[in-house]
Amino acid sequence: MNKVVPEPKALYRPNVGIALYNSAGKVFVGERIDTPGAWQMPQGGIDVGEDIVVAALRELKEETGTDKAELIYIHPDPIRYDLPKAVYDKFKTIWDVPYIGQEQTWVAMRFTGQDSDIDIAADKEPEFTDWKWVDIHETIDIIVPFKKDVYQQVINAFLHIS
Repeated sequence: MNKVVPEPKALYRPNVGIALYNSAGKVFVGERIDTPGAWQMPQGGIDVGEDIVVAALRELKEETGTDKAELIYIHPDPIRYDLPKAVYDKFKTIWDVPYIGQEQTWVAMRFTGQDSDIDIAADKEPEFTDWKWVDIHETIDIIVPFKKDVYQQVINAFLHIS
């Protein structure tokens, strides 16, 4: 049975992050629409009681246009980060609760489709302007600065995956 998300703790928004690996061992990253030059792996909010894998596949579909993926691993320890003030000010009116950050459960998934299945413009509110496959170690250099510690923890947690 997969982990189910409990009620939010403190004021951290429950979130799932996905390291989507292709057959060559590279991970998917998308360039954020709202932050040109900032690339990230797919991620998104999860509902109270929602299954982690269900949330991950939903977020993949929203952000990549496909949910052709299978679970490899769920990292057992949530990773929290605080939002910088400018980001907090932007999201406090979008989110139902004025979260000070996010508590992410990270999952590794294997992409089972073809590159042609990826359509970052498929959702009515796309989050990415471009996408590519990179070595997971490269993500630390292309993510926004306030998430570097999170990505280092993800890299360390997924060292056993290729």
